[in-house]
Amino acid sequence: MDIKEYFDRISYRGSHNKPDLATMSDIFQHHIQAVPFENLSIHCGERIELDLEATYNKIVKKKRGGWCMENNYLLSWVLKTLGYDVTLLGAKVYVPEFEAYPEEIDHLLLQVQLDGKSYIVDGGFGMPYQLWQPMELISGTDQPQTPGVFRFQEESGTWYLEKVKRKQWVLNHSTSTSQNVENEVCRRIYLFTLQPRDIEEFRGCNAHLQTAPDSLFVTKSICSLQTADGVRALVGWKLTEMKYNYRDNMDLVEIRILADEEIEKTLKEKFNITLDKKFVPVNTSRLSLF
Repeated sequence: MDIKEYFDRISYRGSHNKPDLATMSDIFQHHIQAVPFENLSIHCGERIELDLEATYNKIVKKKRGGWCMENNYLLSWVLKTLGYDVTLLGAKVYVPEFEAYPEEIDHLLLQVQLDGKSYIVDGGFGMPYQLWQPMELISGTDQPQTPGVFRFQEESGTWYLEKVKRKQWVLNHSTSTSQNVENEVCRRIYLFTLQPRDIEEFRGCNAHLQTAPDSLFVTKSICSLQTADGVRALVGWKLTEMKYNYRDNMDLVEIRILADEEIEKTLKEKFNITLDKKFVPVNTSRLSLF
């Protein structure tokens, strides 16, 4: 595992001698635009291992992506290697269709202490709810980023992350989302506490999410990547490309349904992913990712 090889993977050419906020933000930005959020292994008959060296080989050497427990575990190694003070945290991701959070943690994120302040670093959420910059851990303050306005709300030691949604201009609306998702003004994303976690605490979650029949990651094949001005995502056969703040606080959305023979080429051209094994797209869940 070599930090310079990682920097080559994310095309990072900046300095990394001083562990400051600007360097962390720059590396983070390069990571999310180079490393997709994806669960394609599940739909290729591969197991997702919660092992740092295996994750490094997958993301850095094989130029694949990963989900939160891969992206953020790798980022924790990167930041620690560069001298940052990093703590693993556990979160519960909000499910808008059920208006509820799960009972157990199902998301890994990072807390970084820097110059007397605390930041949340999360490079493993994907889709349009992916942070583009580290967020300062303060309650009730809007923190505008390119994807939209994010903020934390703290109540009795529990922290909630939410995003204010822009209107969407959908060029070719081929599928509808549920009404309560359509009407959302603000999307809850997840809740978490500041209790430090060990990677071992995520082993059960890592296994459950890739095997449970009702897991979102079993019922949907997902690959999303942040771009210079938006995000693109392939969910099942549906390719969605979003351009942030295209005009008048509105995101431009283009949706296309791909044929089977287009999938492999699209993964290569849009996400720079080449798979070793046969990929079987899936999209049987009605849960909305946008």
